Amino acid sequence: MSIPPDLPRRSASRQPPALPTDHRREQWGLAMKDNLALLVGAVVIAWGLQIADLVTFSFLDNFGIKPRTLSGLFGILAAPFLHGGFGHLLSNTLPFLMLGGIVLIGGRKLFVAISLFIIAIGGGALWTVGPAGTNHIGASLLIFGYLGFLLARGVVEKSTFWIVVSVVVLVLYGGMLAGVLPGQEGISWQGHLFGFISGVLGARVLLTGESRKKLTGTSLL
Repeated sequence: MSIPPDLPRRSASRQPPALPTDHRREQWGLAMKDNLALLVGAVVIAWGLQIADLVTFSFLDNFGIKPRTLSGLFGILAAPFLHGGFGHLLSNTLPFLMLGGIVLIGGRKLFVAISLFIIAIGGGALWTVGPAGTNHIGASLLIFGYLGFLLARGVVEKSTFWIVVSVVVLVLYGGMLAGVLPGQEGISWQGHLFGFISGVLGARVLLTGESRKKLTGTSLL
């Protein structure tokens, strides 16, 4: 007499797989938490350097962008983290966090790429054609770069979401655009101008073709 093989048994404790759900809210929360360290970290570095600058009697301010000088080349990288006092740093901290945070919504890779693009292109342009005998420091170049990038992104990508973001940014920070014009003595309007231009150019370069696929592949939007 043949004995039938045992049939597979379903465990009573096993639950059926859960249906797919929308985790967008959770993704936003995790992304903001992960990216917060990057954004705040840059601010902490700037504040730490300003404290060191105070202790060294403004010695670090000498490492800014000095147009067409060999020593000023290092300033292209250093200048965004150096400031002419705590007042100068404080005035740059909030817009850096706000505009930088909005850029970060599009993904960390894109944020790093556009930041380096603005520093290299905007800072390089300032070093090349800036007034001789001047020293440019401060995060304003980056801030104006983020402003230009955000205003241009919606147009470049033809994205409804980013067009709305551009309009909101323009309403909230549009007054900053006056800073790209010659004005108050001691203010690097050239840095503002080249930062803004490099941000707009960065949107065109980084958000088209293969660059866009590589940099926005992990975006939440």
